[in-house]
Amino acid sequence: MKGKLSIPQNQLNNIIALALSEDVGTGDITSEILIPAKLQAKATFIAKADGILAGIDIARLIFVKVDPAIKFKILLKDGAELKPGDVIANVTGNARSILKAERLALNFLQRLSGIATQTKQYVDLISDLPVVILDTRKTTPGLRLLEKYAVRIGGGQNHRLNLSDGILIKDNHLATLRAQGMTLKQIVTQAKSKTPKGFKVEAEVTNLKEVVETVSAGADIIMLDNMSPAQMRRAVKKIPAGVKTEASGGITLDNVRSVAKTGVNYISIGALTHSPKALDISLEFEPTIWKTK
Repeated sequence: MKGKLSIPQNQLNNIIALALSEDVGTGDITSEILIPAKLQAKATFIAKADGILAGIDIARLIFVKVDPAIKFKILLKDGAELKPGDVIANVTGNARSILKAERLALNFLQRLSGIATQTKQYVDLISDLPVVILDTRKTTPGLRLLEKYAVRIGGGQNHRLNLSDGILIKDNHLATLRAQGMTLKQIVTQAKSKTPKGFKVEAEVTNLKEVVETVSAGADIIMLDNMSPAQMRRAVKKIPAGVKTEASGGITLDNVRSVAKTGVNYISIGALTHSPKALDISLEFEPTIWKTK
């Protein structure tokens, strides 16, 4: 389980450059034929729903990349609790530039805030229990660093960042090796014997028999996959205190608390990043007489 997630500046720059290339193409032809080249304007980011803000610094960077002369004033920071009508940031500068950056900045801001908001909902439901909400690798290709950052803003923690970040023996690893005649215990034992220093071995199980096998093989973390809360409760009782447990599969806002009460240490939820609802945030131009330089 990883600590604080940092986003290297070069990777962030690459993500934004690719997104701008995709969205702008050869230019904003609508603004170019309608908006005077030197027209100056002011616009405001406004929350339209309750939620948790995430990604405002990324939105600012997008505007700066489009036009370094733009002034972007952040009024609320990531992690702020939003309510409808809250003013998040002000943008002033060239009208064409603001229009060019608008949609892309909102895309990032709405999605990351949606992830943070949904994560916070899960975290709040189990905040009085000794269990941690984790994300998964079910992220948007190319946006994993940003989406996992948003999970942390919402109060969750990050599972593996990528395949080199941890050892997790899942169902298809097991199916492949069982076809070669290996048992679950043999698979976990082999993983333990070959694991580099500093890594822990996590194995996925689906029933109590596999729990016992995995414990006897020395797994450090046991993932209880798609088990009912009753099954998880029985499984936790069979697992030594030094072995961590993770619940996974089919976790929703409706059942996360009952899962947390089984005694597991972690609950991983793919929905945090694969199907969040975008938070409603808009960029509104101020109704004033704009000036040209």
